[in-house]
Amino acid sequence: MIVFEEDFRSESVYDVAKKIATAARTAPKARGTDNMTIAVATGDTLEAISQAMHKYAEKHDVAFFARDAENLRQSAAVVLIGSKVSCLGLNCGYCGFVTCAEKAKYAKVPCFFNANDMGIAVGSAVSLAADMRVDSRVMFSVGKMAMDMNLMPGCSMVLAIPLSVSGKSPFFDRK
Repeated sequence: MIVFEEDFRSESVYDVAKKIATAARTAPKARGTDNMTIAVATGDTLEAISQAMHKYAEKHDVAFFARDAENLRQSAAVVLIGSKVSCLGLNCGYCGFVTCAEKAKYAKVPCFFNANDMGIAVGSAVSLAADMRVDSRVMFSVGKMAMDMNLMPGCSMVLAIPLSVSGKSPFFDRK
């Protein structure tokens, strides 16, 4: 029996995506508080996000959304990492408010540590993608569209990590 790599490539990328999601989940979180929502999208969902991004690009005159939508079409999977807004009670002032009680009056304003935790999780995820030799790129545009499409309920911010295996990464040397 012989099985060619292109016959199991999508399955391999999906397996890596699940490991990447695990790496994001186990990344350190401020005060041990886990506000992360992590998902993997494939197939028809990738196409739906890509189509929505093209519409958004045209409506808002942001060409890079269309470029990123085409990158998404060249991906076998995308890992979505989002954070819910949750004050951690540290009164650090990094969010722009003096106290967490003051910030809490503005439910949509994220706590600094929500964004920081998400960044650490994304760093863990892309590090593992590199270790597994899967091409990736962090894209806020895909994350925004996933959030706008309510694919990540309750999240106030989402970053996306499209994954590809090909002879050349589609995520670099972009126009």
